[in-house]
Amino acid sequence: MNFDNEILRVLTLAGSKGLKTEKVARHVFNACNSMFTPLNYKDVHAYVSQFLIKCSKDALSVIEKGEGHGIYRINFSNQKAQQLLLKFSPHDEGSDKSEEDALELKEQGPSLFD
Repeated sequence: MNFDNEILRVLTLAGSKGLKTEKVARHVFNACNSMFTPLNYKDVHAYVSQFLIKCSKDALSVIEKGEGHGIYRINFSNQKAQQLLLKFSPHDEGSDKSEEDALELKEQGPSLFD
């Protein structure tokens, strides 16, 4: 998995408040680390911090520095950032149907898995 895409996904999910570099690095490490591709956390943290610093220096960048030390967020005034919201937002056409199914199951009473 590409670290850059994962960083953008995490910051998009964080919303307008943003996240500290440490939290972003932890999320990226957990998402990309696996048994077959083991990663070193220090390397991931160094990459994430360099990426965030580099991207936040450009005024037209998708990432901007948030309020506080080490906090970064998506620059929602940027048109590319608005496109990211569409790209990473969960869209499920059958979500209304799944909610109705869940309500029906609750009305039927307890199941073996409750």
